Amino acid sequence: MVATGVLLVEDDEAISDPLARGLRREGYAVTVRGDGPSGLAAGLDPEVTVVLLDVGLPFLDGLEVCRRLRAARPKVQILLLTALAEEVHAVDGLDAGADDYITKPFRLAELLARVRAAARRAEPRELAGLGIRVDQRARRAFQHDVELVLSPKEFDLLARLIADAGEVVSREQLLRDVWHTSWQGSGRTLDQHVSWLRAKIGDDLIVTVRGRGFRFRGEQE
Repeated sequence: MVATGVLLVEDDEAISDPLARGLRREGYAVTVRGDGPSGLAAGLDPEVTVVLLDVGLPFLDGLEVCRRLRAARPKVQILLLTALAEEVHAVDGLDAGADDYITKPFRLAELLARVRAAARRAEPRELAGLGIRVDQRARRAFQHDVELVLSPKEFDLLARLIADAGEVVSREQLLRDVWHTSWQGSGRTLDQHVSWLRAKIGDDLIVTVRGRGFRFRGEQE
């Protein structure tokens, strides 16, 4: 199996060094750059699947790097690293084409979870389970060969759950992966979409795990 290529563009070595070590321990092929121009050049490499991009870079700021990378490589996954005081930069980054953002200081476990989710999004594949088939590249879903009519978020939610069929996916992870937010006030939106999705595929395929999240039933259940 070829390791997923991760580019880390961060000028603070106190952040980049331990983060790169953590990513490599997880099996990623990590490239580190410390400024905007070299980060942009490295991000054009087709072997790079996920880019972790700091906002405050020397010579060329992270938002401009994000815009240029998105224009050149529409499918690369870009995760913006931004300080808590730079919330406006996070919004600007999403407008510039970033797929997600994480605020500093962050926990390594949370960042690794975001990278795993980004890697899944970057490598579309067909998912299947219990009569449901999800074609991520074409963004179409079928139940017993009958195409399901799903909203974009319903599709993303179904794909995220079926990707880990048989395992609990936390509410927090679903909010991050599907809605790109960690705001707990979005929980009602999540519940509504789960309800709508159940109405379309059947109540018994998505199990509520109280206090934790949701689980798409495994084949052996």
